Amino acid sequence: MKPSDLFEPTDPFVRRHLGPGEEEIQAMLRTLGFDSLDSMVSAVIPESIRLDRPLDLGPPRGEHEVLKELRDLARRNQVCRSYIGMGYHGCLTPPIIQRNILENPGWYTQYTPYQAEIAQGRLEALMNFQTMVADLTALPLANASLLDEATAAAEAMSMCYAVTQRKKKVFFAAQDCHPQTLAVLQTRARPLGIELEVGDPFDLGAAAPFGVLVQYPTTDGRILNYAELAEAARQAGALVVVATDLLALALLRPPGEFGADIAVGSSQRFGVPMGYGGPHAAFLSARQDYERYLPGRLVGLSKDDRGERAFRLARQTREQHIRREKATSNICTAQVLLAIMASMYAVYHGAQGIRRIAQRVSDASRVLAAGLRRLGFDIGDELFFDTLKVRLEPGADVSILTAARSRSINLRHYLDGAVGIALDETVTRQDLQDLLEVFSQGHPLAFSLDELVETVDPGFPKPFARTSDYLTEEVFQRFHAEHEMLRYLHRLQERDLSLTHSMIPLGSCTMKLNASAEMIPISWPEFSQLHPFAPPEQAEGYEQLFRQLEAWLAEITGLEAVSLQPNAGSQGELSGLMVIRAYHQDRGEEERDVCLMPKSAHGTNPASAVMAGCQVVPVACNERGDIDLGDLSAKAEAHRDRLAALMITYPSTHGVFEDDVREVCDIVHAHGGQVYLDGANMNAQVGLCRLSDVGADICHLNLHKTFCIPHGGGGPGVGPICVARHLAPFLPGHPLSSTGGEKGIGPVAAAPYGSAGILPISWMYIALVGAAGLRRASQVAILSANYMAKRLADHYPVLYTGRDGFVAHEFIIDLRRFKESAGVTVDDVAKRLMDYGFHAPTMSWPVAGTMMIEPTESESKAEIDRFCDALIAIRHEIREIEEGRADRENNLLRHAPHTAATTVSDEWDRPYSRERAAYPAPWVRERKFWPPVGRIDNAWGDRHLVCTCDPVETYDETSWATRAEPRSKLSPA
Repeated sequence: MKPSDLFEPTDPFVRRHLGPGEEEIQAMLRTLGFDSLDSMVSAVIPESIRLDRPLDLGPPRGEHEVLKELRDLARRNQVCRSYIGMGYHGCLTPPIIQRNILENPGWYTQYTPYQAEIAQGRLEALMNFQTMVADLTALPLANASLLDEATAAAEAMSMCYAVTQRKKKVFFAAQDCHPQTLAVLQTRARPLGIELEVGDPFDLGAAAPFGVLVQYPTTDGRILNYAELAEAARQAGALVVVATDLLALALLRPPGEFGADIAVGSSQRFGVPMGYGGPHAAFLSARQDYERYLPGRLVGLSKDDRGERAFRLARQTREQHIRREKATSNICTAQVLLAIMASMYAVYHGAQGIRRIAQRVSDASRVLAAGLRRLGFDIGDELFFDTLKVRLEPGADVSILTAARSRSINLRHYLDGAVGIALDETVTRQDLQDLLEVFSQGHPLAFSLDELVETVDPGFPKPFARTSDYLTEEVFQRFHAEHEMLRYLHRLQERDLSLTHSMIPLGSCTMKLNASAEMIPISWPEFSQLHPFAPPEQAEGYEQLFRQLEAWLAEITGLEAVSLQPNAGSQGELSGLMVIRAYHQDRGEEERDVCLMPKSAHGTNPASAVMAGCQVVPVACNERGDIDLGDLSAKAEAHRDRLAALMITYPSTHGVFEDDVREVCDIVHAHGGQVYLDGANMNAQVGLCRLSDVGADICHLNLHKTFCIPHGGGGPGVGPICVARHLAPFLPGHPLSSTGGEKGIGPVAAAPYGSAGILPISWMYIALVGAAGLRRASQVAILSANYMAKRLADHYPVLYTGRDGFVAHEFIIDLRRFKESAGVTVDDVAKRLMDYGFHAPTMSWPVAGTMMIEPTESESKAEIDRFCDALIAIRHEIREIEEGRADRENNLLRHAPHTAATTVSDEWDRPYSRERAAYPAPWVRERKFWPPVGRIDNAWGDRHLVCTCDPVETYDETSWATRAEPRSKLSPA
């Protein structure tokens, strides 16, 4: 041992992150005919863009060393009692939910539930979320979550615009909405040509809007009666959107009962920590009439091939992939993990528990109000739920805020000198005592809390009091004992396939290791309990983490500046394109609005471009799947005076490093455009090439793909954008923070740093693996993909390869010919893979009838071989059909997946054995994952749309067929 090696970590983390060991790597290299990873990379990545130096990120390190460093960073954050409100509140996460969902890889490593048969657990949990939102808002149609409250309001604005067929241009927002919501609305309205007017909603004047947004309760806590406004808006042909608080609706008349068309908000205070702004599950509910316009995902109920109830994603869930540039939303994800936490908070507490919590918060606010009035303060006469605005004498705000800070208390500071106090479920007797002493300015209180409690009237008068029931469904009544709740959570978990079971080889989605050491810090209170609008000096640890992470991402991409604000890949796309448009406009080139886009582009790309105010012009791909240079040149020339950008993915969506990517970028630059690079395939590039060398001016990165934030069953995600120097001034800003460029486009998320609470995961990953680890991870990802392609090539055609016959980190196999030869579709192969214990790769994208496979660097050779063996075995099963040894209609693939109930049934009339159905490979006997339902009938579910739970009275002896019919609860309000 060298003396310099003595204190190096004995077990560096990078060994844990990489699935294949050195011997396995060498074996895969031999299969491909290479003697080293470097020689393989030389054959795959064009020389012109290869990085010729190591990244400046430090060496690989050990878990405990890096955890200690991050703990020291976290201690620089101050966890104060924050009563700032504005849509963010302290809450109590039930330990059973924290331990068994948030900190449980069986929940956080699931993929988006596109393969519904092996995603029944989280789909049921999301159905609970939709039901919870629909019940509390009294609007029957709710989606499976959105990114944050401000984004949900912006989506509602776009939805109103679409519903009213764009006949009017004005959207009116109440001036007492949360300021971050108004700012995001302004950002999102401008590129769509929508005129946002902000003012008093009770005095619309000549505005003639297509929609009106109000806050209920208002940002300063007042409860107003919007019933007449809703009726007047309806008469004028406008829709009413209500931004609301789910906990308040436990006591207050819900929006659906006073005429609202749409309700939006955040479920954060239902057990999800503030996390310095996110991630949290927003919601959007609406009248049933608008189901075709609903943004985001919608979970619906259907039946499987045995007639059993089964959940699946319904109707317009991926509408941007179908409608592309005609889509009304670019949202392709949700906040699934956080929505599940919020739904389970409601399941655990039930209606009575939620009402108790709401009543306690309301009563505490009334006690505080009574005390403040005794002290002589003016808090107005309006009704309130949990938030008070205290009006002060000129200059008094400084002393009040100083006194509060001395007790580690944060209050809201209004521009008019008033201060705000928003209470929550964490508030104790001592908290109220401390607040009153802050306002008494050191003078002894002449009254006690007990005296104040005696004066409180706990109810709300008509028409503000809620009289209707909510959360009456059985699921919200059964699981209040911890034993029962624990069993319910694990029963649902067992109905989902996650990375705890097997690899999930989804092309473009990069399902890699989410290490325990990376996940641990998100539960630390120094990260999870900070309010996003707390004074900056209380978040110095976060600030340093942001600066380091931004510097690392800049070094990795070769680009100059970074914004961490976008809280999803789709939002990164939108932000980047708006930055490009702002750059052109600043140069006096307002007319530059054309976005060129390969026809193979991910569906969110054209949808994002349209939302950024661009005209999408498709560019052809050649027979190799590469961008057709001739068509690109012609389109760029034809639109040279209006060309804003080219939007590409690299390596290409087809899984290939295109040799002429530099020429592609040069063509666009020569015609005055900018190059936007979608970072979905970044896992093939980190440490091997940099996007600036490819020719990109701007990119977004999916931290939930390349940088190890887990997918969480379909969210959370983070989509930061990295930009060249000339675009840095236009990075998104925020009205409540100094973040962003001096000419920033405005906020694209509610919080200044988006989903800040999960950024420690990516910080940990980069710090742990260092420059050498990142490079090796990319090399092994490419190696694993090429090894799989080689193994499968004799059984399935590999559709696209590079110049020497190699692929990048993913590849496409072609299954289209089996439709004619055996009557087998790509769906049949996907469902049969479930019997082997695997999730299917990405299906029918970017080419219909194909599968796009991405193994990542985290899977061992043994796991990769198992997956290859499964696909090869399925090919043999297809050959049996082709050769007439298996029936074309009644075969293993057409009946897949096989459930335990089907396999053990007394009725077995199939021409193959139960053993072949259930145990098609040796390893399945050791660790069988039983799909909980058979193949789901999606078309039937869309014809009988049910997207909330059955009320408790339906759980009787009536048949499933009767229960599944549309209920009166789902009829238009």
